[in-house]
Amino acid sequence: MGRVVLTMLALGTATLGVHSAAAAQLAPASAAYGAGSPAAVSASLRAESEGGIDLFCAGRLRLQAQRVAKLYLQIGLGINAEPARRQLAQAIRQSDTDLAELLRRLRDPVAQKTLTRVDSQWSELKAALALPWSPAAIQRINALAETQSITAGRLALEIEEGVDAPVARLLDLTLRQSMLAQRLARIYLFALTGDNSRGRRVDAEQTRKEFTAAFEELTSAHENTEPTREALDLVKVQWVFFDQAVSDMARGERSNPVHVATTSERILESLNEVATQFAASARAPARRE
Repeated sequence: MGRVVLTMLALGTATLGVHSAAAAQLAPASAAYGAGSPAAVSASLRAESEGGIDLFCAGRLRLQAQRVAKLYLQIGLGINAEPARRQLAQAIRQSDTDLAELLRRLRDPVAQKTLTRVDSQWSELKAALALPWSPAAIQRINALAETQSITAGRLALEIEEGVDAPVARLLDLTLRQSMLAQRLARIYLFALTGDNSRGRRVDAEQTRKEFTAAFEELTSAHENTEPTREALDLVKVQWVFFDQAVSDMARGERSNPVHVATTSERILESLNEVATQFAASARAPARRE
């Protein structure tokens, strides 16, 4: 139990009042999640908001660690396998790009040290993703995903300390929400491979509670704008289906893994829009040499 608590403290905190929505809202996720990449955020944002971009990159490294493990499981289980292959390739490219950005620009010695560990751990995880589907590969990838998320989360906190903007906390919170959604989806799919241990069930419920708790904080933040509120409303709609599938599994009932696969991607896309808005407002002070 202590291991679970320590892991969740490192991964971040997270309550969400869900509301009913039409099933037509459950649209397939786009295979290309990249709207928040350094290039797409735009040159003007880069010039004005270096700290926001660095925090964005670190937060994405944290969530993509969970996402690539989820997509590996999805492919092996045959759940929307073809889109998942494309999404996995894109997620790997995104992480490579974010690492290159941070390795090129970070100057803070403490953050640089953590970034070196993130880089090394990402190399291990990326190599593991090329392994053939097997129980051993599944275990290794899941363990590496947790380690990478924790270290990248530490990096995000170190970067956030150097960003002189209250909205930086909301940017990190939004990116952590994306990570928690990906983590919950990964744990759910991991259970489908045969892991029905008590530890797995505790991890799933704790992650679910953290997501719902922090989502309430995020939606009530006065810094929200009309675009961020609209994106967050879409997250609420998708969460209905996601949460239903997870809850059904917890009760030992028949659940819908396709809903978990598609809604976790849609939640990611919507939260990415929110994060991009917050990144534009997170201006960094002069860098410490």
